[in-house]
Amino acid sequence: MPVGGLVPRTENVTEHAADVVVRNARIHTGDARRPQAGALAIRNGLITAVGDDADVAPVVGPSTVVVDALGRRVVPGLNDAHLHVIRGGLNYVLELRWDGVRSLRQGLAMLREQAARTPRGQWVRVVGGWSAEQFAERRLPTPAELNEAAPDTPVFVLHLYQSAVLNRAALRAVGYTRDTPDPKGGQIVRGRGGEPNGMLLAAPSALVLYSTLAKAPTLEGEERRTSTRHFLRELNRFGLTSAIDAAGGFQSFPENYATVTELAREGLLSLRIAYHLFPQTPGQELDDLTRWVETVRPGDGDEWLRLNGAGENLTWAAADFENFAEPRPELNAYEGEFAKAVRLLTEHGWGFRLHATYDETIRRDLAVFEGLAAEGLFPAGNRWLFDHAETVSPDSLDRIAALGGSLSVQNRLSFQGEVFTRRYGAAAAAEAPPVRAMLARGLTVAAGTDATRVSSYNPWVALHWLVSGRTVGGLAIRPPENRVDRATALAMYTTAGAALTGEQDVKGVLRPGSYGDLAVLSEDYFTVPEPEIPSIESVLTVVGGRIVHAAAEYEGMDEELPPVSPGWSPVAHFGGYQPARPAHGAGARQAELLGEAVAESGLHHRWRVARGLAAEQGAPFDPCFLL
Repeated sequence: MPVGGLVPRTENVTEHAADVVVRNARIHTGDARRPQAGALAIRNGLITAVGDDADVAPVVGPSTVVVDALGRRVVPGLNDAHLHVIRGGLNYVLELRWDGVRSLRQGLAMLREQAARTPRGQWVRVVGGWSAEQFAERRLPTPAELNEAAPDTPVFVLHLYQSAVLNRAALRAVGYTRDTPDPKGGQIVRGRGGEPNGMLLAAPSALVLYSTLAKAPTLEGEERRTSTRHFLRELNRFGLTSAIDAAGGFQSFPENYATVTELAREGLLSLRIAYHLFPQTPGQELDDLTRWVETVRPGDGDEWLRLNGAGENLTWAAADFENFAEPRPELNAYEGEFAKAVRLLTEHGWGFRLHATYDETIRRDLAVFEGLAAEGLFPAGNRWLFDHAETVSPDSLDRIAALGGSLSVQNRLSFQGEVFTRRYGAAAAAEAPPVRAMLARGLTVAAGTDATRVSSYNPWVALHWLVSGRTVGGLAIRPPENRVDRATALAMYTTAGAALTGEQDVKGVLRPGSYGDLAVLSEDYFTVPEPEIPSIESVLTVVGGRIVHAAAEYEGMDEELPPVSPGWSPVAHFGGYQPARPAHGAGARQAELLGEAVAESGLHHRWRVARGLAAEQGAPFDPCFLL
């Protein structure tokens, strides 16, 4: 249809007509040769024209979808360089998300409501994406509060890599009693009589948390497909068009990859996924890797689903823990088996990524790489990178650069910054991780979230952390000299991620020949006040010329999804990320703070009443009415 003077052509255009045209936009292309534009055209999944209305008018045909961006900011589709998207999709519709919730009071109200609709035999689970520091009350829920909210329905609430809170029904469901021994690296907290009280602690390993969660009911068959499709749509909601799946524990190949494989085969993925393979059984890692390198190769697949390499663990013994509430773990000798794994991968043309939180681990890994490099075996042209690297040293960065490595950083300290600061001090937190030092060495530094079990999958929370240095609780831990500007942060979320998968020529920029992946934003990322960056969403997300998410004026233009199943799913009632309306101006912020104080005051009074320290309040008493 004609839009703003763009009239569909019926002659000499059909064979060249665009599938989608976006116009009247402020396009940040990410292309240094043409950084800004007002319009672009997409045909057969690729961008064919970038410029202004005159440049796209010749390719507007009778069936072209013309999108008027109404002057909004358009950016290349975002690419989360470290996201557990495959595992997250399998469970998404079963999870109650506290991502973005501003008070514990609201979170408990959601939990109580969800417990009332959850059928017998199912759980209410809150799994990652939040921190106690984001709440007005600045604390976790107690087991007693979970018992009150859900007396009969099992409830499991995971908090970071540190702890989980269970109600009595969940303790019964998992079979934890006074006779249950503490697992290695974890603690079942007990009351005076020796019975578990509902708290599980990672001490320092989070295995006790994840193994307990693994006892919960799971989805099967078509419900797994539906769950994954809704999770991908939720990611599209924030402008994500690609992700690199970092594999992880409790994500076995090939069985847990079957759902995304089926969806890719049927053309139903709405997010491009490059995935990694992670050996699951300690002591069996080399056997798994040997079997994989003989059957598949990195790059196998297509632009929607492709293998990218091994990791983020190669051997379990080489993995450090990221529970900053506990001291850094001292790892036993692991170099022998680790070196065999790296040698095997490089000899077969496999790249890899490595989980490494602390510089002590990174130095040991680098020594293995340097030994293989001395033999001419590393890196042998293969892509490799370190993930996380919160405490990496300048010397280690130099060694990474010398070996041709890259880095992928995540905003884990958005959610764990306060506890990291308490353990290691403000000076260490200011450099965790040293992003500017990484970039200064010319290293490829991609950004992501490490969602879903700790951080939220909302990329704008991560971009805000890169730009502001602030946690979700508002604590400024990274000074200006270790922050980046908005354009650099966006490049870390677009072009750098594409480089980690070898797709930098076709992904992460908006120019002719690149994938037609873009997001039309609700607010202008480059001009919106810094505190409002986390509130940005996409109102229109396009992947390969397909409109996969549409909101606001574009509602109904996206592809239809099947209804959320099962019907009692928390996602069916609450959705996913809970958006907070940004407060504009000092008066609005004052009102917001007052509301948080009222919520905290009310909960504190209930706490005092429950302990006999205060009386129940009757009707509100106002002396103005004593007349």
